[in-house]
Amino acid sequence: MEYDEPNQTRLATLPTQCRPPVESAREDQAISGTSDSNDTLAIIAVTLAAIGAFLNVFATQPLLPLFEQIFHASKAEVGRTVSVTTLGVALSATFWGALAERVGRRKVIVLSTFLLAIPTILTATSGSLTQVVIWRFLQGIIVPGIFAVTIAYITEEWPRSRVPRVMSIYICGVTLGGFLGRLLPGIATSHQLIPFVAPNWRNGFIAIGAIDVVFGFLLWCWLPHDSPPAAGADNRTNIARHFRNPQLIATCAVGFNVFFSLVATFSYVTFYLAAPPFNLSPAKLGALFMVYLVGLIVTPLGGIWISNVGSRTALICSVGASILGILLTLIPNLLVIIFGLIICSSGVFICQTASNSYIQRIAQSGGRASATGLYVMVYYTGGGVAGVLPGLLWRYGQWKACVALIVFVQAVSVTIAGSIWKGKDS
Repeated sequence: MEYDEPNQTRLATLPTQCRPPVESAREDQAISGTSDSNDTLAIIAVTLAAIGAFLNVFATQPLLPLFEQIFHASKAEVGRTVSVTTLGVALSATFWGALAERVGRRKVIVLSTFLLAIPTILTATSGSLTQVVIWRFLQGIIVPGIFAVTIAYITEEWPRSRVPRVMSIYICGVTLGGFLGRLLPGIATSHQLIPFVAPNWRNGFIAIGAIDVVFGFLLWCWLPHDSPPAAGADNRTNIARHFRNPQLIATCAVGFNVFFSLVATFSYVTFYLAAPPFNLSPAKLGALFMVYLVGLIVTPLGGIWISNVGSRTALICSVGASILGILLTLIPNLLVIIFGLIICSSGVFICQTASNSYIQRIAQSGGRASATGLYVMVYYTGGGVAGVLPGLLWRYGQWKACVALIVFVQAVSVTIAGSIWKGKDS
């Protein structure tokens, strides 16, 4: 592990007696002049960044049937309001990572949070499905400036011993943001979110945009200044180094598989449960995302576990749990299926924490933001493929064929992590 030069602005960390003896001298220098209260505010700030970013990503999912009616469009056409956002994320992630390494991570995070409010609010002004798709694409372009750069910020500004725990709290923010982002637009269609304004799907985007603005001010106030960018850093050189780092490329592949598994599971299990013998309504299918909330409990515990056993062991065990969970969905009992989805999603959230923590460890100093950008690009590409490939297999074996594909992809993740992730701290 390479260390940056210590900086007086770094965050407060563990008490001296709790720190690893090899690192304590470095950490004492890095955290001088800060306090526990500042550290708490910093943790709250990065959590708000995660919530704010993911409020936006999947906001149209509960509105797809409504869009199908009001815009007189097909399911595939309204589905673009989700896919274009993930496409925007994949396309822009490396750009934001490189920019953060040039101008500083805090500046990019705060600026992106304010910028995200613009296309979010403009989505509410859309008079056609095409306009919704355009604004949603711009949301996707901006989102990595928040969450991808925040991942690099966590690794650079907290000492190595605390990164998995802080990262697990950050992933909780991702989980909560994703859940609330699906909940608010759905509620807006039937309840009054804005005073004196009748319930309407547009109100959900106005509310989310307002939250983005508020979070931007809070991040500006609470997020500590980060270490200055490395002098003479060459972004092109960083990217070239990343592609020569087999462990980093392997971690990107793991990220592809992790998000592929999550998107494929929760996209196609709805078709399975909407058909006999379950016959679930759209409202009940939407309630399936409640299983995500279990991640708010599991993920912080997973962060502590990763600190103790290492990223590689944690990922292998978590993927094993996910495989068990997805196999349980083959039992034609709704309670067993829901339990299987809880196990599956919880395993995926721990995998996310393990991958995010590991990629920061093996990325060379000065290039972590761009390494995270590369990871996010590949990660979201996995989600895009998951929206299409299982559907091609559905005709051959329906949900069983999808389960077989998901299990295969997860087994590949175990193989990659087990054989390529190296080092005593992996």
